[in-house]
Amino acid sequence: MSHDTWLHRIAREMVRPLVGSSVTSNHVTTLRLVVGVGAAAAAAYENGRELAAGLFLVSMILDRADGELARLSERKSAFGHKYDLVSDTVTNALIFIGLGIGLRNGVAGAVAMGIVAGVSVAAILWLVMRVENVAGARAAELGSRAGFDPDDGMLAVPLLMGLGGSVPLLYAAAVGAPVFAVFFFWRFRRYLGTSAF
Repeated sequence: MSHDTWLHRIAREMVRPLVGSSVTSNHVTTLRLVVGVGAAAAAAYENGRELAAGLFLVSMILDRADGELARLSERKSAFGHKYDLVSDTVTNALIFIGLGIGLRNGVAGAVAMGIVAGVSVAAILWLVMRVENVAGARAAELGSRAGFDPDDGMLAVPLLMGLGGSVPLLYAAAVGAPVFAVFFFWRFRRYLGTSAF
């Protein structure tokens, strides 16, 4: 949602050696998508949450790295930006669905909660794409404070999963993601009735 956070600064230094190479930001986005889907698959297994946490953290860093590589190499494209947003949507929605599946034997309604959280995250990212189609790239950006932006809240996912806090994470996501989706839709409601597609 921003591109000047601590994670972006770390990713920027990581991809700097790739500038001028044959590696493109779309390659990094594809790797992010594969690693993120792998994280969701691992989360769907009761004993896979620590692996899922590590993979999802790597996926988050790769998510920042693709845009940084595009900016540093001056190879930004509308397709690449949309591909990044679609990859974000798929990865961020699937991690919650995978978590719900992984907790299904110990938490009543876990799968439903994972789906609610995942669909809410997908709805937010759909609205980001809609706003950008109408008002231009970065029009849905909420900005950053102290080196963090709202998207960095997803850092709670690998942190809590890795520290054994998957159950509270699922409850928080099942409530928080829909609330944030409602806020986001309210904030950008003027774009909902506009023809953009």
